[in-house]
Amino acid sequence: MIKKGIILAGGKGTRMSPLTKAVNKQLLPIYDKPLIFYPLSILMLANIREILIIVNEGQLDQYKKILPSGDNLGLKITYKEQSSPRGLPDAFLLGEKFINKSNVALILGDNFFYGQNLTKNLINCSKLKNGAKILLHKVPKPEIFGVAKVDKKNKITQIKEKPKKFLSDQAITGIYFFDKDVVKYAKQLKPSNRGELEIVDLLNKYKKKNKLSADFIGRGGAWLDTGSMEDYYKTTAFVSAIENRQGLKIACLEEIAFNKKWIKKKHINNAIKFYGNCDYSKYLRKLI
Repeated sequence: MIKKGIILAGGKGTRMSPLTKAVNKQLLPIYDKPLIFYPLSILMLANIREILIIVNEGQLDQYKKILPSGDNLGLKITYKEQSSPRGLPDAFLLGEKFINKSNVALILGDNFFYGQNLTKNLINCSKLKNGAKILLHKVPKPEIFGVAKVDKKNKITQIKEKPKKFLSDQAITGIYFFDKDVVKYAKQLKPSNRGELEIVDLLNKYKKKNKLSADFIGRGGAWLDTGSMEDYYKTTAFVSAIENRQGLKIACLEEIAFNKKWIKKKHINNAIKFYGNCDYSKYLRKLI
């Protein structure tokens, strides 16, 4: 079982500059909530309650204003500062003490997931005992993504970053599930030509041992990378449309925690006081 998760919320956010010169990208709003709420909600839906958030140096206080310790959500949230981006596997080096020989999930702070069967997929992935598992999503332009080829048993046979020739239309999304060996393998990696540790190199270590498998975000599910201005606003429009049509909120952290019985009505009341007079608070009031 995976009970620990890491949100990698560092990075320079250069594709969204100058907005990100003063504020971390993950603290910008996706419709009515900070972006960081969305990956955090994904870990919560996977029943992961111990969470490490990796942030840029000097931005810790900004995060603690909105997500102090997790007590109000039935979570245990800790933080680690990253001096500069060194690639996704660096999360496991920075989080070595937090991981402490446990299985762990990693989600990118700027990735958005949505789908009817998503919670079922996440809980299934969190049951991982050995090896590694990734979530794949069918895309129309696989040449701009890292993609994976999968056999009939959902074992991954090949991985390619931005393939020039067609290999697969299943893109590797920004959530990963690893066993306790991930820190050991991350330490064996060497920086690529761009000077960073590459997640594909880490996944290949599991693939070579035939320990890398996949689950799928099915038809009707959504995976969006909010790293560019265009995709950022597309995600905002998507959330706005869904929430206003259904009257339900995506990534309402208190609602997820309350439904899972991690918190009680008093925590919802405290949250309403904390957020103040806003639509989010009005939604929380309806829960109780």
